[in-house]
Amino acid sequence: MRHFGHIAPAAQKGLFHQEPGEFGADSSSRTLAAALGATLYSPATRPQLAADVVKQAGRGVVSMVLCLEDSIDDREVEGAEANLVAQFTELDAWGGEPPLLFIRVREPAQIPDLVRRLGPAGRLLSGFVLPKFTEERGVPFLEALAAAEADCGRRLFAMPVLESPELLHLETRTETLTGVARTVDKYRERVLAVRLGVTDFCSAYGLRRSPDMTAYDVRIVAAVIADVVNVLGRSDGTGFTITGPVWEYFRLQERMFKPQLRRSPFLEGRAEELRTTLIEHDLDGLLREIELDRANGLLGKTCIHPSHVLPVHALSVVSHEEFSDAQDILRPERGGGGVLRSAYTNKMNEVKPHRAWAERTLLRAEVFGVANEDVGFVDLLAAGLAR
Repeated sequence: MRHFGHIAPAAQKGLFHQEPGEFGADSSSRTLAAALGATLYSPATRPQLAADVVKQAGRGVVSMVLCLEDSIDDREVEGAEANLVAQFTELDAWGGEPPLLFIRVREPAQIPDLVRRLGPAGRLLSGFVLPKFTEERGVPFLEALAAAEADCGRRLFAMPVLESPELLHLETRTETLTGVARTVDKYRERVLAVRLGVTDFCSAYGLRRSPDMTAYDVRIVAAVIADVVNVLGRSDGTGFTITGPVWEYFRLQERMFKPQLRRSPFLEGRAEELRTTLIEHDLDGLLREIELDRANGLLGKTCIHPSHVLPVHALSVVSHEEFSDAQDILRPERGGGGVLRSAYTNKMNEVKPHRAWAERTLLRAEVFGVANEDVGFVDLLAAGLAR
């Protein structure tokens, strides 16, 4: 699979200086962590779940979480598990390549049980999402995952979700975050990415951000994100991929503030119509939050609606300018450091301080591609919508 593979080849050539690379469930964890993109969540109770997965794969989704936890009623768990087994079996018979599939469980015992019940169809499973992750709760989950992996003989990844009140509360945050770091480091080879449960963070204080505000406008949430990145997102080889929080809105609401999307990138062709569509569906706030995710060290995003996928992927494509800067910084002859003017002659590239950024940028370029010099996110959005 590859990002933007659902767009016609001729259109892709017009969009990309370097086309997105191929990857699959057997790719390296480094590649898969960068490639997750917009991870679409779906309740495991959906009766046509297999058909939904196939449909979303055709729309460019490359990772999905099938949820047995907060998205379903406590009384539905047993039926949802049975539905998952049946839907995986149907997907296996389909024979195509689905997105990377993860199951969000409630308890550690569900992991080996589901792997056993899935049987041969379990080959389609990439791993499990572990809710409300702390050191105390996380170790049993990860031990269950290791045992299930040994039993089935296949690689299985974990994606812990940081969403517990202990992480949010100031008096317990450092201790909780230190314990999380200790745990994920011990099981490093199994932890694909760390996810943030911002909705639960807000819940602890009775908060809910409006569609006019990003997670970073809620100061208490922004503080936790900063601390998580500080401890778990370091570029010295000890860090993990940390994914962006969910955007909750997908239908028209009464707006209190002016739209955040400025007009200038949208002035040609049908782009103004696209701008209007994005504003009407409250996606201008999403675009702003995606940019802030990246600025704060996060990559990829939890999504609960298909309309969020394309914006996340479009803004994950590396611009030609970013690519040019990253290549210049990482040239072998620059190994000794130094400062150089960018090829675009609009900024300073300092080799040593910007090296980690350049390496991360080229990894993103491998999986999301590099846009042509005259192509921006509006062009990528329009191409995805017009396919």
